[in-house]
This record gives sequence, structure tokens and C-alpha cells, in this order.
Amino acid sequence: MAFGYYGTMRTVPGKRDEVVEILLGGVDELRAAGCSVYAVALPDDDPDLISVSEVWESADQHAASLQLPRTKAAVAAAMPMLTGEFTGTRSTVVGGLGVA
Repeated sequence: MAFGYYGTMRTVPGKRDEVVEILLGGVDELRAAGCSVYAVALPDDDPDLISVSEVWESADQHAASLQLPRTKAAVAAAMPMLTGEFTGTRSTVVGGLGVA
């Protein structure tokens, strides 16, 4: 079974677009690290919230991706633009469109 992670993060007002740019900057590296789905979404009713949905081959590959130099640099760049309000849900992905 694949590993899924869904999370949200809140940006300081006016910084959402900059954080989205950072989040989308390293998608090729994520694919190479075992990520098959990486979707960044913007809720229509909250101008400072970002949602991220991920599907990985395994939880270990997800954890390893957090140690990649590009990922660490992205976190460091985005952190000053975030409020510290985060949510996260880990799951077992059992199937669906675009999921092996």
C-alpha cells in the first residue's frame, strides 16, 4: 500500500503566492524520491491557507524526502512566511485515480 499525507499551512497575510512558488519548485526531485502525487491547492474561502496532498511509495520515502537538500532549503525559505499553524494527516492509500 502507498503512503498518503495531507496537510495545511497558514501563511502570513499576502505571502501565500510566494510560499506556493517555493512548494512547487522541487517537484521533479520529489518524483525521483518516490512521490507519485504532489498537489498544492488553494482553498477558495481562505486567502492565507495552503493545502498539500501527497502520495508516496512508502512512509520511509516520505521521511527521507524531508532530508533532501532542496527540501531543507525550501522549508528554510518558506518558514518566515508561515504563521506556525499546520495540520497533517497520515494515511494508507488503497487506490484511486492516478494511484497505482
